[in-house]
Amino acid sequence: MLEKLNKLNDVKIYSVRDKEFKTYGRIIEGYDFSKAIKYMEDNTTVPNEGNVYFPSIPELEKLDIKNIVEETIYGGMPIQFGYCNGKNSTYNGFEYHKGSEINVAVTSFMLVLGHVWDIENNTYTVGKEQVFFVEKGTAIEFYQTTLHLSPCKVEDSGFKAIVVLPKGTNTPIEKNVNKQDTESELLLQRNKWVIAHKDRLPLVKQGAHIGLIGENIELKY
Repeated sequence: MLEKLNKLNDVKIYSVRDKEFKTYGRIIEGYDFSKAIKYMEDNTTVPNEGNVYFPSIPELEKLDIKNIVEETIYGGMPIQFGYCNGKNSTYNGFEYHKGSEINVAVTSFMLVLGHVWDIENNTYTVGKEQVFFVEKGTAIEFYQTTLHLSPCKVEDSGFKAIVVLPKGTNTPIEKNVNKQDTESELLLQRNKWVIAHKDRLPLVKQGAHIGLIGENIELKY
């Protein structure tokens, strides 16, 4: 699959098992996500177009793996288990959080990743990012300095991903925020800072800051 993706795309596609991934995150091993993956396979669907995202799914959070991850990887801090399914294939923008994010690949997909230190004046220029292939069944942790957004599909049927985050992340902000610094201009939801490409209308309509400069690249598969 990785060889095929690199033949089809003008940008280099790495594996999350390559050394290039080390500054973005790590592969999680020693945890059994099989019941969560089974739930996703049996009970969730991929929309005909676009993506769907749910921050917190009670059925996932009733599984033992949620408490195990909460107690160990997050050191006892409260977390949420949700998911993102879709048919995205373009860059669209970046987001980041204060705290790690875990993705579990229910299907294989690609991820476009960057570093927060490459943001300049609330903009990010296309060309600094790297693209990674995540094989089905792989669990990865993004560090909080990693820019990311929705996965990109590697098959016509789309992608499915379990998304684990600190509790409350990606939920509506219920009061006005006193924006005291430039970073605050990127704050879109709770614990969610976003830089959008001008062509990603769903994000723009939500009020996301337009700051991804360059082509909104479409990844082929």
